[in-house]
Amino acid sequence: MPAILKRRPWLLVAAVAATLFLGACSGFSDRTRGALSAVTPYKVEVVQGNFVSKEQVAALKPGMSRQQVREILGTSLLTDVFHANRWDYVFTIRRQGVEPQERHLTVFFNGEIMDRFVGDEMPSEEDFVATLDTRKKSGKVPQLEASEDDLKKYAPKDKDKDGKSDTAAAASAATVPPLPAAYPPLEAAR
Repeated sequence: MPAILKRRPWLLVAAVAATLFLGACSGFSDRTRGALSAVTPYKVEVVQGNFVSKEQVAALKPGMSRQQVREILGTSLLTDVFHANRWDYVFTIRRQGVEPQERHLTVFFNGEIMDRFVGDEMPSEEDFVATLDTRKKSGKVPQLEASEDDLKKYAPKDKDKDGKSDTAAAASAATVPPLPAAYPPLEAAR
């Protein structure tokens, strides 16, 4: 046995463990590897910035004050000290199973008055909400009307097995004992 292994026996244990581990890894079949590759880690949903809809952009008109723009769009994500006459609205969303979305809108001011705006084509609120829904939709819509044959299956029968009519049985089940005239006190008298 080499001198180093006499002084550090844990090296021998580590080498044997590594050899056994590598040998076990080579035993994975293609089927096992395929199953392991199908497992994906959870990715956190990342939403940054202000969502600006098509309706909000349509409400912007040149000549509005900064306060009016802020009331329509909200506070801008980026306000640059070196470009005080420019507000940038940036919106990004990254979700598992959905393609990432990124939208930009820049509003330019001349002093305290909005001069113009430029940016991406914004979706309507309805379109945006539809892109967030990742549930699988089945193409088949259930039938909501019953046919005459379906209704006949569930029609009430005239007599039950005791010979009583269904309406008499329902009336006897509906009889409830009368309520007491007075209820006992909730707390005991002291």
